[in-house]
Amino acid sequence: MARTGRPKAELVLGDAERDELTKLVRRHSTSQAMALRANIILAAGQGMSNNDVASHCHTTPSTVGKWRQRFVRDRIEGLYDEPRPGHARSITDEQVADIINATQSMQPIDGGTHWTTRLMAKHSGVSAASVARIWQAYGLQPHRQETFKISQDPLFIEKVHDVVGLYLNPPEQAVVLCVDEKSQIQALDRTQPCLPMLPTTPARRTHDYVRHGVQSLFAALDLATGHVHHTLHSRHRSSEFVKFLNQINREVPDDLAVHLVLDNYATHKTPAVKRWLLRHPRFHMHFIPTSSSWLNLVERWFGEVDARVLRRGIHRSVADLASDIRTWTTNWNDDPKPYVWVRTADEILDRLAGYLTAVNAAKQ
Repeated sequence: MARTGRPKAELVLGDAERDELTKLVRRHSTSQAMALRANIILAAGQGMSNNDVASHCHTTPSTVGKWRQRFVRDRIEGLYDEPRPGHARSITDEQVADIINATQSMQPIDGGTHWTTRLMAKHSGVSAASVARIWQAYGLQPHRQETFKISQDPLFIEKVHDVVGLYLNPPEQAVVLCVDEKSQIQALDRTQPCLPMLPTTPARRTHDYVRHGVQSLFAALDLATGHVHHTLHSRHRSSEFVKFLNQINREVPDDLAVHLVLDNYATHKTPAVKRWLLRHPRFHMHFIPTSSSWLNLVERWFGEVDARVLRRGIHRSVADLASDIRTWTTNWNDDPKPYVWVRTADEILDRLAGYLTAVNAAKQ
């Protein structure tokens, strides 16, 4: 007599269940394990045998049989993991709430500036590992601190709409340039030669240095192309800024209007600059709000200069510093990479309003 094997539990899928299982398979957030279970049930629902389903889903017949039976018994709910046996919770919800509140609002018991897992464990009477798990679950990181500055410019909203509107919808027959100066760039030389990188050992340099003078980098980032107009000066005054404006005027075609996005530094608003603008009516100034350098895209490019040229650079003279900056910028302009602004002014203001609301609620 031929072996028929263990009889399969009858599995019939409804339309709603089939749609839900298909969504589980296609959803990016679905775990691989859950996607496999959903695929097994979808294949079994077509009348395939356990061996055929196992071959189709690249798993074993015993796994197919397990999830077939679970689905027949509990339907889609049966595909989710069941609670595993183990010890009962030793930390109550009240203890968890106390740890969270103390982390956010209380001074550490040792008089320090922030909590550690051991200090909180001593304060709350639970283990340091439990404190670490609670902090991780609620996204609390007492060891970290970031800087912030909220602009108090009375025209903050108007300026954000002006500059962001310029980014997202630049005018025709015009060029938009993000302008700023990176002043007082120091030509630094280390007191001892740097040590090269070795396997398992990073490159090393001395912590102290010798100064050889400073340079100021004037830059104007073309919003559309990523090209950077630049120049270097030993000083950072209104006269140098006017010279830079003259350079931009020479390098930008005469038939294009020029919109400059820049900050409220006093150098940009002197009588000499105002007179220059009157003589060059194709130039239009768009000032970002005070304390809002994040709104000027050229600051992102200055970050590239700092990371790629200055932070690890060795410069034994101002001339060496200027040469390295010019070389790197020339190479950038050979293959420029424009930065793309994506957020609207309303999205920025809504996010700021939400953050301020959350902060004010936490203070109360």
